[in-house]
Amino acid sequence: MKTIFITGASTGLGKATAKLFASNGWKVIATMRKPENERELNLIDNISLLPLDVTNLAQIRETTQKAIASGNIDIVFNNAGYGLMGPLESTTDEQLVRQLNTNILGVIRVTQAFIPYFREKQSGLFISTTSIGGLITFPFSSVYHATKWALEGWSESMAFELKKIGVNIKTVSPGGIKTDFLNRSADMSSHPAYQMWVDKLFAGISEDHFTPAEQIAAVVYEAATDGKDKLRYVAGEDAKALYAQRLQVGDEEFRKHMEQLFLGS
Repeated sequence: MKTIFITGASTGLGKATAKLFASNGWKVIATMRKPENERELNLIDNISLLPLDVTNLAQIRETTQKAIASGNIDIVFNNAGYGLMGPLESTTDEQLVRQLNTNILGVIRVTQAFIPYFREKQSGLFISTTSIGGLITFPFSSVYHATKWALEGWSESMAFELKKIGVNIKTVSPGGIKTDFLNRSADMSSHPAYQMWVDKLFAGISEDHFTPAEQIAAVVYEAATDGKDKLRYVAGEDAKALYAQRLQVGDEEFRKHMEQLFLGS
């Protein structure tokens, strides 16, 4: 039985991925900040829960060692993350640090903790949830995009060194996921000087058109099992369409299109 270690498994894509892998006969180590509050994954026989706040370096090391001690691990799915939105001018330093610690440093530190284990057995796969926001940008999400673009570049560079020790790395770049993201998983800053444009942005965004988490989880499963030497998996029809448009029209024309679409003239 193969094993996957998942961060951010309490909700959304992480939970959907845990359930999908478990239903396909995998052993799942599902991690979350408060596993004592979980009321669903804990009822599935081949899923075990461990506590993990990816901003806590000591807990990363402790939980990683517990997971490795529990048996063979084949895949680490770095999924924990959230979105910080709003004008940079009004973003607090606490918000900045939390976003960077969670979305980029958390992924790097969890990966770093598992590399010696994968190197010794000369096999293993890291998969990270980035975002279509790591390939294109929307207004008023600059720090979030900074983390997701960083993850894409970091993963591409890591692919070179990991390949030399028999280990692989992949990214899954979803568009909008139906996980109540805007209400539950987003942190906001606000400033009256920008509010008119922020309101225009959100008027153009509707989670009704987002992709169910289960469909994105299927892409994670594909990345985990297809055996391909492929780095990037763009997931969701919205993400595929936006990325294809950027590649077709070029960076500058695409940027102008996004400005007109979400902010008007």
